[in-house]
Amino acid sequence: MLIIDGKKVSLELKNELKASIESYKAITSKVPGLALIIVGQDPASQAYVRNKAKTCKEIGINSTMIAMPSETTQELLLETIHKLNDDPSVHGILVQQPLPAQIDELTVTLAIDPSKDVDGFHPENLGHLVMGDLDKCFVSCTPFGILELLDRYAIETKGKHCVVVGRSNIVGKPMANLMLQKLDAANCTVTICHSATENISFHTKQADILIVAIGHAGFITPDMVKPGAVVIDVGINRVDDPSTKNGYHLVGDVDFNGVSSVASAMSPVPGGVGPMTIAMLMKNTLLSFQRFNGL
Repeated sequence: MLIIDGKKVSLELKNELKASIESYKAITSKVPGLALIIVGQDPASQAYVRNKAKTCKEIGINSTMIAMPSETTQELLLETIHKLNDDPSVHGILVQQPLPAQIDELTVTLAIDPSKDVDGFHPENLGHLVMGDLDKCFVSCTPFGILELLDRYAIETKGKHCVVVGRSNIVGKPMANLMLQKLDAANCTVTICHSATENISFHTKQADILIVAIGHAGFITPDMVKPGAVVIDVGINRVDDPSTKNGYHLVGDVDFNGVSSVASAMSPVPGGVGPMTIAMLMKNTLLSFQRFNGL
């Protein structure tokens, strides 16, 4: 069975992005800029933002980290976003979620200039994705990363049946729409399953490409997978494990050990889709820089 190694591919991609940024810097004396906003003290969010800032530094993107206290008002956060919208040195704006209860996430998403929405969450970007206008939008980083993995591993997708398990706005919905597009790593017939789907295994067993983002540890078992299917596991779940330093270990939404005996290719957890998400955020930021500078 083929292991789809997101850690390896993300490193290759980051090296390519670094080379491109250096070449643009030599020509324009400019580099891409990414603003990272975090509200509150959530440890997981802080770790994610630090990791993103670290990756920016590694590849030559100028990152600005804006840490705001948990009692920050929605008005103040929106004011901060509007200033960044008007800042020509900022090409991407990311507001780390979740946000405190007093702040409405949709209002914040709508406040970000779609041309700087490198997360790909703004309805304008999602609308362009649905219409197939990929040159006019940013694609959500996790689905975009999965497409990159399928492409770099030369997975045959044209005309194949892709089943997406999960319908979130961040992964499931954009993933399904992306796999419908007439792209080299897509062009599939697509089925979406979710929590209200009856007899999910009936659908998953028909998948040539099975993409799982349901947030339930080990949900997909070997009897739910078609022999020879390509399985992409988006889930990241903590399972208690007293033998580890942290007291837990990470597993996906797929029973890796069981399904690996059935699938032809699989992405592991950790080390599969996860590393690609930040790499594609960097790619979207560079893309924004290119668009702003006519490159």
